[in-house]
Amino acid sequence: MFDRVLLRFGEYMVKGKNRGRFEAQMLRHVQASLRSFGRLTVTKTYGRIYVALNGECYEAVAERLKDLFGISSFSPVKRVESELEAIREGALQVMRLFPDAERTFKVSVRRVWKGFPHDSQEMNHLVGSHVLRATPGLKVDVRRPDVELRVEIHPKDTYIYSDVVPGAGGFPYGTNGKAVLLLSGGIDSPVAGWAAMRKGLEIEAVHFYSYPFTSEQAKDKVVELAKRLSRFAGRPLKLHLVHFTDIQTSFAQAKQDRLIITLMRRSMLRIAERIALREGALAIVTGDSLGQVASQTLGSMNVIGRTVDLPLLRPLVMMDKQEIIALADRIGTYETSILPYEDCCTLFVPQSPTTNPNLRVIETVESHIPGLGEMVERAIAGTETLKLTPEDAGAGLTGAGKDEWF
Repeated sequence: MFDRVLLRFGEYMVKGKNRGRFEAQMLRHVQASLRSFGRLTVTKTYGRIYVALNGECYEAVAERLKDLFGISSFSPVKRVESELEAIREGALQVMRLFPDAERTFKVSVRRVWKGFPHDSQEMNHLVGSHVLRATPGLKVDVRRPDVELRVEIHPKDTYIYSDVVPGAGGFPYGTNGKAVLLLSGGIDSPVAGWAAMRKGLEIEAVHFYSYPFTSEQAKDKVVELAKRLSRFAGRPLKLHLVHFTDIQTSFAQAKQDRLIITLMRRSMLRIAERIALREGALAIVTGDSLGQVASQTLGSMNVIGRTVDLPLLRPLVMMDKQEIIALADRIGTYETSILPYEDCCTLFVPQSPTTNPNLRVIETVESHIPGLGEMVERAIAGTETLKLTPEDAGAGLTGAGKDEWF
């Protein structure tokens, strides 16, 4: 029945000088994301994107489209010739997809092609009367119909549909620059990455691991999370794996247990900033939520954030834990995030971490860590980079786990 999918853009597409750039980026994004469907074609016209299925399964394509940022909604449509009888017959076929139970409907015609011989109001009547005559039990309700039958008339083709599926919204991926994401194995940071991507940021993830203190399963867990985020990117996502054991061990040997989380996070940001600059990124995204843990009090975030010059973006900073969990469940990262493999921060959490560190004290402690600068350089030089897509082989992790520290 349906042979096309109509994609609608968000509000940013409607006006402004960037409209052309956003539309072009959105077209490329859709084409890249649907590349695995070999038979379909993607075209843009009149501020809309149309996907011709050409025999591909609509349900599979729709499942992919739901995750694409920049799409406010989409609809499966039937294409007919822009001729009155063809439009009326196509409208009847769409309405016959609904159950035979008594129901109400209205017709909404949008005449993009002003050369069509009947105006929108005439077409509402001409199409509606044809459907009514052929469908017993159907009634008209222009205010609160059970079904709104929509008709868009273009010069060559007319598109008929009734279902409107909500999209992910936001901006097309990559239209607002690039940032790096501090990605742990917990609940918060993948959600922060998703929120940044929804705002049009291209992201590259940075993960810190401390083998042998952390297991290979802990690293595999993060790979799974990055693969899930790559689904929203619509293209391969870079994951930078940083070996953090030497730096973490040196902090543990400094006998400053209450400060160890602050010290670790400052070094992580230093490394993340260097990677960001190398990759052409202009910001760092973290999963901080104000007051959630000791390193996320205002005092701690102030001292930790002073380590870097790049902007620190904290999409979750004003959200509570239940809101974050609900989003994690919605985007498909929650079940992986709660697996029982601990990240490097979780393993070194003291019983009473400081919630209001003093910057001068922290800087003094750092200055007395032997070779800290050299260890940071080695960690950056030894970074392993993976390019991940949703189709990459999975790690096969199972179980339930703990919360995160960044």
